[in-house]
Amino acid sequence: MLKGKIAIVTGGSRGIGRAIALKFAENGADVAVVYAGNSQAAEETCAAAESFGVKCKAYRCDVADFEATKALTAEVLKDFGRIDILVNNAGVTRDGPVAMMKEQDFDTVVGVSLKGAFNMIRHCSRTFMHQKSGRIISLSSVAGLTGNPGQANYSAAKAGIVGLTKSAAKELAGRGVTCNAIAPGFIDTDMTKEMTDKAREAVVGAIPLKRTGSPEDIAALAAFLADDGASYITGEVIRVDGGLCI
Repeated sequence: MLKGKIAIVTGGSRGIGRAIALKFAENGADVAVVYAGNSQAAEETCAAAESFGVKCKAYRCDVADFEATKALTAEVLKDFGRIDILVNNAGVTRDGPVAMMKEQDFDTVVGVSLKGAFNMIRHCSRTFMHQKSGRIISLSSVAGLTGNPGQANYSAAKAGIVGLTKSAAKELAGRGVTCNAIAPGFIDTDMTKEMTDKAREAVVGAIPLKRTGSPEDIAALAAFLADDGASYITGEVIRVDGGLCI
């Protein structure tokens, strides 16, 4: 389905990013896995991806750094020859009530999740425009659609992804580039595992499907949006939340 395609996946060493990288590899894409600090997890992801017979290489980069992402994009182009798919998945949380939130905690979350996505789109877009093809998939969240107590920074960043996605979609459509966002609900990742059992039960009880989602649920949609079969879909924000935000 994605044979011969080259994909960049930020935050690709663990959780949703890892699942997306492996799903792309399973479907024949070569993958550049971008990670922030856990080199062991990144190398393990690459090894798992390469078991599908594709090329996979790990790149350490702070996506909030404009110049670092510029260098990263150039390096991927040098190593792989082209870029066909960009997945903006990198993100962090620094939760707390807005009345007490530290400025640095707000800046860090917005810097990685929102500015990081802008940086990567900015540096990949010229390649996509020159090729007259490309797929941009950014991870938003239901928190960006509805807000979430204790996550003003995260919700603001993920809401920003929505506006960035729609604007980029309008700008790049004429060059054959699509730009869509995925808004996951409650997904089993390292972030959600930090919740107490009581808090998890409360969230699951509010989900119509009465279960949590898996990283693979998100990866399946990402693979579809990256494929040629989704070439007439752009500017969309698709929830994968078990009906949480119906």
